[in-house]
Amino acid sequence: MSFLEKLHEVKTFIFDVDGVLTDAFVLVQEDGTLLRMMNTKDGFAIRHALTQGYKIFVITGGKSPGLLARLKNLGIAEENIFMDVQEKLDAMRELVRSGRVDLSNSTYMGDDIPDYAPMRLVLFAACPRDATHEIKEISQYVSPFDGGRGCVRDIIEKVLRVQGKWFKLDVVNL
Repeated sequence: MSFLEKLHEVKTFIFDVDGVLTDAFVLVQEDGTLLRMMNTKDGFAIRHALTQGYKIFVITGGKSPGLLARLKNLGIAEENIFMDVQEKLDAMRELVRSGRVDLSNSTYMGDDIPDYAPMRLVLFAACPRDATHEIKEISQYVSPFDGGRGCVRDIIEKVLRVQGKWFKLDVVNL
């Protein structure tokens, strides 16, 4: 199946957080709180994909209340957010066993070794430009954007454009 044919089949997006939805840097405050930066363009694309009926899941080793609040604010259902995950493959297996994810129409975007095994299972594996070389080797698509810098928007927009579900902009006259 070609790259474009695979994009036509995607109905589910699965994302890692650190290095995908963020730039992989964390700011550690004196009290131990971790701060992450997320791209609003990625958030906009996530919201739009949800309104178009796509499923979105997040699987991360992170576990901060701020992260959960941001993901829920984007419209991702709390039951689709898997935090403090030590083994991402176990989370993927549970999603498949429960019938919530069909690997034959799912894309996974990850950036590092913990994402390797889950990425090998899905229809379409993608990664940011600054992913590790092992992840780039198994990805069918390497975004021209780094993690936290629009790579999530990039893959969502590509899928939705191919499927005719991205925005159709008209000129507005006053």
